[in-house]
Amino acid sequence: MDTLLILTILIVICALAFDFINGFHDTANAIATSVSTKALKPRHAIIMAAFMNFLGAMTFTGVAKSITKDIADPFTLQNGSVVILAALIAAITWNLLTWYYGIPSSSSHALIGSIAGAVIASAGFGALNYSGFIKIIQALLLSPILAFVLGYIVYTIIKIIFRNNNLAKTNKQFRRVQILTAALQSYTHGTNDAQKAMGIITMALIAGNLHTTDDIPFWVQFSCALAMGLGTSIGGWKIIKTVGGKIMKIRPVNGVSADLTGAAIIFGATFIHLPVSTTHVISSSILGVGSAHRVKGVNWGTAKRMLVTWVITLPISGTLGALIYFVLNAIL
Repeated sequence: MDTLLILTILIVICALAFDFINGFHDTANAIATSVSTKALKPRHAIIMAAFMNFLGAMTFTGVAKSITKDIADPFTLQNGSVVILAALIAAITWNLLTWYYGIPSSSSHALIGSIAGAVIASAGFGALNYSGFIKIIQALLLSPILAFVLGYIVYTIIKIIFRNNNLAKTNKQFRRVQILTAALQSYTHGTNDAQKAMGIITMALIAGNLHTTDDIPFWVQFSCALAMGLGTSIGGWKIIKTVGGKIMKIRPVNGVSADLTGAAIIFGATFIHLPVSTTHVISSSILGVGSAHRVKGVNWGTAKRMLVTWVITLPISGTLGALIYFVLNAIL
């Protein structure tokens, strides 16, 4: 078995591991509000999220194609297999570190930063596909802002519509609705996040001369969807605790507003084939809802800690990707 084929197999294994980790790292965000408000029991929320993530991942491939070709050209990438393997190891390392400390950082930022860092280490800054890369970075940066604004607007509208209703009765009604909105948000999470690993594997297949187009093979789509679904089934309790309770005290009406906002932004990005950070989108939608509800009720200390993590993820993962590339290149 030649070295290139072994590297490709390693990449597939690492990409599925990344998707599995993404399942319990990022999916926790999608169900955090419904668990926090007791709309769903934790076990039921996880089973529902695992199924909806799998379903979402099997529905679209546009984001996967963007990952395959928009950061760097897989057909001309120098030492492509080593670059991709280094990027995956770096992204997994950062994901596990932030998961361990219960910080809702972005798997998307980690993966895209790691790919960029490894590509630059391999072939210099000129190897980046700047038009595609900048488009992806813009989506990553703008989506949390849009989520914050939309969350503020959605909750304000709901607050006006139900201003004369009994608060306890309204929350009871919204607790039922939140089961549906949590399912919707889990589905949209699958439509975007699972596709990142699909794009990476397809990129590796091209670099390994095992695939000739940017079309996503069905076995890649299915295996990534399954890996994310299985990862979701494990749960991410530390991140659920942070997102579901440490940003603000979430009531069902807040949860529904945040879920609808997150689902709308994530699905909008999927529709135009752009990867976004579901972590950033969901957390920002909660911040927007919280600000519309009561600015002083938001734990801005937790929000600041999350923001710092968001800012440092790209450069740190990029540096990690470059360093791991140099190590792997020296060994291989």
